[in-house]
Formats: sequence, C-alpha cells, structure tokens
Amino acid sequence: MSSKLQINSSHYSIAGIKPQNEDSCGIVVPDLPLLTTKGIAAVVADGMSASDDGKQASEGCVKSFLSDYLSTPETWSVKNSGQKILSALNRWLHGQGQRQYQSNKGMVTTLSALVFKSNTAYIFHVGDTRIYRLRGNDLEQLTNDHRFVVSEEKSYLSRALGIELRVDIDYKTLAIEIGDTFIQLTDGVYEFVTDGVIKETLLKSKNIKLAAEEIVKTAEKNKSDDNLTCQIIQITDLPGESESEFYEKLTELPFPPPLEPGLILDGYKVIRHLFSNKRTEVYLVQDIDSNENIVMKAPSVNYQDDPEYINQFLHEEWAGKRINNPHVLKVLDIKRKRTALYYITEYIEGCSLRQWIDDNPRPSLSLVRNFSKQIERGLRAFHRLEMIHQDLKPENILIDKNETLKIIDFGSAKIAGIEEIYLPIEVNNILGTINYTAPEYHIGTPGSNRSDIFSLGVIIYEMLCGHLPYGENMSVKNIKRVKYISIKRYNPEIPVWVDKAIEKAVNINPEHRFSILSEFTYALNKPDSSLINNDYVPLLKRDPLRTWQAISLILVVINIILLYKLNN
Repeated sequence: MSSKLQINSSHYSIAGIKPQNEDSCGIVVPDLPLLTTKGIAAVVADGMSASDDGKQASEGCVKSFLSDYLSTPETWSVKNSGQKILSALNRWLHGQGQRQYQSNKGMVTTLSALVFKSNTAYIFHVGDTRIYRLRGNDLEQLTNDHRFVVSEEKSYLSRALGIELRVDIDYKTLAIEIGDTFIQLTDGVYEFVTDGVIKETLLKSKNIKLAAEEIVKTAEKNKSDDNLTCQIIQITDLPGESESEFYEKLTELPFPPPLEPGLILDGYKVIRHLFSNKRTEVYLVQDIDSNENIVMKAPSVNYQDDPEYINQFLHEEWAGKRINNPHVLKVLDIKRKRTALYYITEYIEGCSLRQWIDDNPRPSLSLVRNFSKQIERGLRAFHRLEMIHQDLKPENILIDKNETLKIIDFGSAKIAGIEEIYLPIEVNNILGTINYTAPEYHIGTPGSNRSDIFSLGVIIYEMLCGHLPYGENMSVKNIKRVKYISIKRYNPEIPVWVDKAIEKAVNINPEHRFSILSEFTYALNKPDSSLINNDYVPLLKRDPLRTWQAISLILVVINIILLYKLNN
C-alpha cells in the first residue's frame, strides 16, 4: 500500500440514435493535500429526454458538482459537502426551468456521484443512472432506480434533479479495497446489456478504456434507443502506511529545545516565556522582520515519542488556519522555513476568562450576556466548518483589554472531514475536564454541536454565580445521577427564565438541550414561557395531602354557610 489513494479511470459516451448526447460524465483527481482531505469525485448524469433542456441540465450538474465539491471546506464531511451541493443544484435547475420554460420539466437530469476518500466510497444518487461494483467475480448494483413502472412498456422517473424544489438524495458509504472496480452507467446502456455481459467484459479486459467502449458498443448493437455512457473507475492503491511510517512523517521537524529570552528561532526572537503545562510551552516572541509581537506555541518534550499527541498538535494549527473569526484566536502563517515543530498566533494582551471570573464574583447579567454572545459567535465559526471544540472552559477563553473574548486551544477539536481519513493510530480527541466537557463524551457516546452548548452553559452559570451547575463532585460514576442546582440558590436576582434556559443548555441528556447555539442565546435574552411551563407541576401532584385537606376545609365551610342559611 502507498500513503495515498490512486485510481485508473476511463469513460465512453455517445449520442446513439439520438440527435444529441444529453448524457454527461466527469471525474476530478486533485493534487495533495486535497486528495487527502477531499478525495476523488466522479459523476454521471442523464438529462431527461422529456425535459426542455436536458443537455444543459446534465452538463451543468456534472461540471458544478466536480468544481464545487473541491471548493467546500476541507473540514466538512463528504456527506455534508455532497448534500449541500446537490440541494443547491436542484434548486438552481428548478428555478431555471421555471424562468426559461415555465415548466417543472424545463431542466431535469438524473445523477449518480461517487466520492473516494481515504479507504471509503461515498455514493450520492437520484434518478435511474446506475452504479455497480465488481469485486473479484461478484458484480453488485449499488443504487436503486427511481422509476415508477406502469407496465412493461411504460415507466416514469419518480425522482430527479430539477423537478421539485426539494429532492431526496440517496446516500450510502462502503469500504473499498485495492482491485475494486466501479462502473457508472446510464439507462441507454444497462437496459440493453445484461449484468452478466458487463461482468464478463470487465473480467476479460485488461484495459478499462477498451472495456468501457465495448460495453457501450454492445448496447448500441443491441438497438439501444437512448444516449449511452459508461464510466469505469478502478482502485489501484489505498492509503495504508504503517504506524512507524506515520510517526516518521510526523517527526520530520524536531521538537524545539527550551527557549530562553533573546534566542532567535527561524526569525522569531524570544521575549519571554508566557506559560507552560505538561503538554505545551508558550512564548512571547517578536518577528525580527516586522517587529510584531506574536505568540509561539511549541509541544512539550514530554511527548516527542507520542504520535497521537504530535498529530493533534499539527491538527491544532491546521484547524486554526481555517477559522477566520474575531472571537477565535488567529493562527498565523509562518513566512520563513521552519526548522522545528511549533506554530504562531496573534498576541492577546489581557487575561483568561478564569482569571476574570475570579476577579469579578458578581457581574451584571447584561455583561454576561455580552460575553456569552461573543463566545457563541466564536463557536458558531467552528460549527459552520463541521468542527466541535470539545474542550471549552474558562481557561481556554481569553479577554483582551477591550473586553473582546477569543476562544483558544484547538487540540481537542473534532473535525468531521479529518475523521474520515485513515490513520494507522487510534486518536482520542477528548482532553477536557469533566465539569465542562459534555457528559456524553465520558460515557462513550459521540459528541455534537450540543456538546459545545453544554460547555457554554456551564461557563455562563459559573460567570453568574461562581459555582458549577452540578456542584464540584461530578464524576464518571455519578454523571447520570447528579441533579441540576438552580442558579437562584447562589444568585436570587437571576430571572427564573434565565435559570431555565441554562438548565436546558446543561441537561445531562444531549437530546434535551438546545439544538443550535442561536436558540440558547435567544433564550438568555428573551423569556421563553415554554421553559417555565414545562417545569410547572400542579399542586395536587406536588402535595396531594395538603391539597385534599384544603378542599375538605372549603367544603366544610360551604356546608356551614348552607346550614346557617337554611336555619335562618
């Protein structure tokens, strides 16, 4: 195995008996690093014959999918990238059909797309183009035809791009192996060539270009009445380096030694050591070219033989360079050749949120709302890129002299697009503390954006009262038994509806939290009666004995009044 994905591919497409070819196909194989982070994309589309402009529809979809897919953020998962692109293409086709032809069948096409990333194939499909896989001697159809059959002679497309404003896209994933061959066909081919002939042609042919041409010409010879397209992709190599090879690549740059004030490393002059922990060393340095003060973060020598740690350190820089938000610490480009393992960031003059909480034991609700909104904006920048911070706590938030908050430390960040890439080591991203990290991580279930909402809720709670919502003794053992402590116990001035909003944000069960950050921010600023009403328990349930005693007393008083009136 090599350290990268490699394929052979070919296609053959002709108009057949039709006056023009309304089929379209294409493939894009990017260079590194996009080959690793985005993979290879291959598409086949068949413009609907009853459509007013099926040719433009199919060609537009193929070109747009291939270019737009590589333009989506590297942090996005394949699924998110593909579905967003296809949803946008569907809306575009539908809109163009309405504007140009005033018809739901103005611009309509079927489409099947394959994305190969790392050791996995991702399939997106709508319509009646087909994808097959030949593995060994087994040929398997991987897609379902979206057709409504009226009779043997008549059938209709039940699903395609451009017909409706919304469309359901079939999606599936499967592991790939070296030697796997994927075949994409339009109906003008597979309706006139049996699966057995396709399989036989592929097995006997050592040249996939000739195989694609032979399959199409066989269909044409069998009197195909439609356009004909065959695209073949053969997996020739997969990422599969050993752990030692992976480690060797990670350690191409040595760990820097302890840096003393005045020392110059790669054009950065050390001013002073800012702080250290068991994982990192952080220095204030000056760029000798620009005289700008910046921060250099270097790995601790305690971990120079730990591939998981080095991989996370490199990903921290990678992730930081892809986020551009005023409330997230900016990771800077290194302009000169790097001779050691480190990265640089902007320098923030200020303090951590932890220090601020200690110095401001009872801040105003309006100031805490302002701070929470800034943190929420920073977190939203992560979530838009399909990243989860996972280690949000007061120590990982800085406040500058203008009271601008910035999220720092991306070493624990979960990146959807990166998690799809094969690694020869097992990676555990969770580095957080139990009081701030969402409970689901500590009981072995995956996190989501709601996990960051939990952490934000805990921070807001602590800012408002100096305590934690589940006390100081939260542990993995009691995580499902702890009870939320109302913030009003520590700060009676907090409105009930604010307390309820925080309680929902830090719910132990992620399904019961806010689903998106903006909902939580809104609930902190505007009363939500549903949060309070959901908490209301009728008096009869709270204290049934006293309730019936009160009812009995009322009935006794009524009887006495009635007797008095009768006697008088």
